[in-house]
Amino acid sequence: MLFGREHVDRYVATDGEEGYTWREGTEILILTTKGRKSGQLRSTPLIFGRHGDDYLVVGSQGGAPIAPRWYRNLVADPQVQVQIKGDRFAAHARTATAEEKPELWKTMTAAWPHYDQYQKRTERVIPVVILTRD
Repeated sequence: MLFGREHVDRYVATDGEEGYTWREGTEILILTTKGRKSGQLRSTPLIFGRHGDDYLVVGSQGGAPIAPRWYRNLVADPQVQVQIKGDRFAAHARTATAEEKPELWKTMTAAWPHYDQYQKRTERVIPVVILTRD
């Protein structure tokens, strides 16, 4: 089972032939953000969902008390790169509003039910991120 850096490397090298489908049949994209301190590009494999033409990802980090690095990076610089299989594109990332989140959360928990458990593990509000193709 691919995970972390190896997952990114295999996904990119094979245009998602390896790594697009992950545990329990979830679909994975590669999100690339710019490090808010280093300025270096950082790529992360993430479960995603769809909402119209937009893509959704969740900043869960398994329910850790601190948001994942990739999320903190896109808050600092919302211009990101996305790869879904062989499709690579620029996108704008934004956190779903409190009004938008309930519907989008349902979409994402349908893809990965563990998100509900992750939210119970932390007092932090786990964000849903909307990725809109530029």
